[in-house]
Amino acid sequence: MNVLIIPEDHTKDQHMLKPIVKAMLEHLGKRTATVDVCGDPRLQGVSQALNWEQIREILEEYGWITDLFLLCVDRDGKAGRKTRLTQLEKRAAKVLKTGHILLAENAWQEIEVWVLAGFDDLPSEWGWRQVRQEPNPKEVYFVPYAEQRGVEHELSNGRKVLAEQAARRYKRIRRLCKEDVANLEGRIKDWIKAGAR
Repeated sequence: MNVLIIPEDHTKDQHMLKPIVKAMLEHLGKRTATVDVCGDPRLQGVSQALNWEQIREILEEYGWITDLFLLCVDRDGKAGRKTRLTQLEKRAAKVLKTGHILLAENAWQEIEVWVLAGFDDLPSEWGWRQVRQEPNPKEVYFVPYAEQRGVEHELSNGRKVLAEQAARRYKRIRRLCKEDVANLEGRIKDWIKAGAR
């Protein structure tokens, strides 16, 4: 199985999404899946990631080698974002070959929260519901946590090292992030059951 992750911000998100998606696929029994992150074209922001022409270009470029496309964006407190992603999935279904699929998910509220979910040593004054509902968890929680762990000067402000560590606790991530991570996992599982690779 060949998987291509399409992030809204390649520079930072690639370091978080790749280890978490790999852990998700391993959890689903797809240990040999090849997981790559789309770097050409390199999307810059959610407006490009939600633009059908941009997505179609990626599907056309990589459709011959990719079985599963995963479009992952931040929700950013926008209640209607999932509707927009569903529309992109429907359009993609019309252009992809049979057996290939685009699944789109919005992190609740930002992908950095998926990383935080992998750790059980978050400051005790941070309630998990607070973290999940905060519209700007990157600034309010992720950056301070990276500083607390002393990794803020590592690649992508600590995202790579923290995501790799968090991915080792994938079951914790899926349990704490039901609306997005567990939802995406379930949809991939259904697609695999339906006869995908």
